[in-house]
Amino acid sequence: MISDRSYTVEPWCVRETALNLDVLAQSESVFALSNGHVGWRGNLDEGEPHGLPGSYLGGVHELHPLPYAEAGYGYPESGQTVINVTNGKVLRLLVDDEPFDLRYGRLVSHERTLDLRRGVLERVCEWISPAGTAIRVRSTRLVSLTQRAIAAVSYEVEPVEARTRVVIQSELVTNEQLPETKGDPRAAKALQSPLEPEEDFAVGRRLRLVHRTRRSGLRVAVAADHVVEGPEGTSTSSESNEDVARLTVTSVLEPGERLRVEKLVAHGWSGTRSKPAMSDQVEAALAAASVGGWAGLAEEQRETLDDFWSRADVEVGGDEEIQQAVRFALFHVLQAGARAEQRAIPAKGLTGSGYDGHAFWDTEAFVLPLLTYTAPESVAEALRWRHSTLDAARERSAQLGLRGAAFPWRTIEGSECSAYWPAGTAAFHVNAAVADAVVRYTASTGDEQFEREAGVELLVETARLWRSLGHHDHRGDFHIDGVTGPDEYSAIADDNTYTNLMARQNLLAAAEACERHPDRAAQLGVDDEESAAWRDAADAMYVPYNRELGVHEQHEGFTRHQRWDFAGTRPDQYPLMLHFPYFDLYRKQVVKQADLVLAMYTCAGFFDEEHVARNFAYYEPLTVRDSSLSACVQAVVAARAGHLELAYDYTGEAALMDLEDLEHNTRDGLHIASLAGTWTALVAGFGGLRREGDVLSFAPCLPERLSRLAFNLQLLGRRLRVEIGPDKATYTLLSGPPLTIRHHGTQVTVRTESPVLRTVPQPPAHPAPEQPPHRSPIRR
Repeated sequence: MISDRSYTVEPWCVRETALNLDVLAQSESVFALSNGHVGWRGNLDEGEPHGLPGSYLGGVHELHPLPYAEAGYGYPESGQTVINVTNGKVLRLLVDDEPFDLRYGRLVSHERTLDLRRGVLERVCEWISPAGTAIRVRSTRLVSLTQRAIAAVSYEVEPVEARTRVVIQSELVTNEQLPETKGDPRAAKALQSPLEPEEDFAVGRRLRLVHRTRRSGLRVAVAADHVVEGPEGTSTSSESNEDVARLTVTSVLEPGERLRVEKLVAHGWSGTRSKPAMSDQVEAALAAASVGGWAGLAEEQRETLDDFWSRADVEVGGDEEIQQAVRFALFHVLQAGARAEQRAIPAKGLTGSGYDGHAFWDTEAFVLPLLTYTAPESVAEALRWRHSTLDAARERSAQLGLRGAAFPWRTIEGSECSAYWPAGTAAFHVNAAVADAVVRYTASTGDEQFEREAGVELLVETARLWRSLGHHDHRGDFHIDGVTGPDEYSAIADDNTYTNLMARQNLLAAAEACERHPDRAAQLGVDDEESAAWRDAADAMYVPYNRELGVHEQHEGFTRHQRWDFAGTRPDQYPLMLHFPYFDLYRKQVVKQADLVLAMYTCAGFFDEEHVARNFAYYEPLTVRDSSLSACVQAVVAARAGHLELAYDYTGEAALMDLEDLEHNTRDGLHIASLAGTWTALVAGFGGLRREGDVLSFAPCLPERLSRLAFNLQLLGRRLRVEIGPDKATYTLLSGPPLTIRHHGTQVTVRTESPVLRTVPQPPAHPAPEQPPHRSPIRR
């Protein structure tokens, strides 16, 4: 944990009370605003200083060649990287002809606040120029959750003491210079000035730029309109060139007078529409936003978030840090998917360029469970995006000699762009995560139209992949060999337990969906024989187990491997993959992230309580958490195993991953899956939420240091509220017909007329498990 806190701890906001240039890039990620279509990093309004400039559009990327020492069949040829598109948030300021640059003069005060209820980023600062002129600047920024293309800024300047001449330059800037990276130089070269100019426009207070990517052929249009309020004599002028469109506002301000600029920015992109069509599209978006203006956008934003928080808020008693962190997490996960609308939800959302803007299995495995119970409409859109990429996934599967669809490990537009075979193509479990998300969404919403249009086909094509990838042995057991599970320190293994159990669920779900929709199954060419083959494979799925140790193996033969030399590994040698060859990691008992432990969460019904306890005790000393995806899962299973204080510590790690920059890479963007994992650790860990068929099950129990936990869930048109105290749980149905749930295994029916109270039993006592040296979570 960093020693000096960057942000104050408050229940409904994240506040930075001083400007610290050492953590500027981290703050740009923390203060990022997005709606899943448009993403603005929290850069200073003036553009400089910055850590990493960033304006993104969901799906906009450039292609570049992938590096290979030797060519190989089936290797993807092109990489895909998110690009920094036209920046519409820039408002440069000159004070008596001196640039407002916080690196010069004297910064009297500087405060930025991310308001989680209003969905805006506010900034207030006072500055004295090198020549001694004092000014106060206020700005408020939002990316609209209701008007998909629109982001906006309100920027206000006033003199503190004396008559002051000010100039505001509101700009659209394309092909900004970015910091040098240490990655593939061919990729860096491809991304230098990736946008070619097609149109620049500046008339009155209206600006517009249209560009096209050089290789991927995507057209990007950004336009801006302004409302200017200032004293008499305030003037404006505009100009444009290929990469810059600028409105210049000039005014002379007396003390007590203010110059205010409201800037609306519209964004659009397409791989098919013409330049005139794109220009018209962003102009139309500006026209629609101008009807209500800045005030209308701010009001819509607050109303949208009022509704979201009424459905999604999590209340944590006894820990103010985690209370703030879970709301911060919910807000950013909502932003990542709110208006993505059949585009991928990347691992970093639209908060930074980390992982090249790629989407992984993180989305379906970690992000969509949260959204399913809080904002299910965004889940349907995310899964429709997967459905729209089925042709590419089928093509990839055929290239690998398999049937069905092989969804990519890393992608932006749907095709595989991972250049690393063991952790890429071999990680077939992404298919199971997609299928699991489909089953969860349809079971939780009853959305039969989605199931017929997209869900059945997704389940069928993923099931076909498993049936062709695996095989029955001479005893009839079904094996899936040569795969990489969630733990990337164990690659190309046979019978990875997580993969096998998730594939088993996938196969059964596909067969059941075809039974419910026989006409749709017939359209997809599924007959009784194929469906029966899926069931046979699922029933015969092999799960490796070491009877001598009494534990399930992460994969066949894992427990006979030599243990990693943890005692001989220094603290500064983590993460291990940066200091040791993968060859050594692959043949040792060392776990990067929860794998078998993850299986005990996602396939909870397969493991009895005795095996949960033994498995957790075995794998905990091997798991080094060199991935941000691990802590939240370990929190859930630790809670189930009765290690509530350990679960609490892991919850803190997941919750503070970005607010405390625990992995020292928040500068590249937020860890959206770890943020979602904060909700998972609380709701599935201490709330004990599990899905058992069509029924939600709860096994609540709180650690001593939490006094209360409350959360809301949406399920089949109902809204359920769960409140947990030290010794009792209360279930309240806020709306909808009666709902049957389970509380610690006992069936309970909840009605709107009256809450249901149940006692919370104490968890079984087990010896506290150990962690690898230097890798214990920070005690809270």
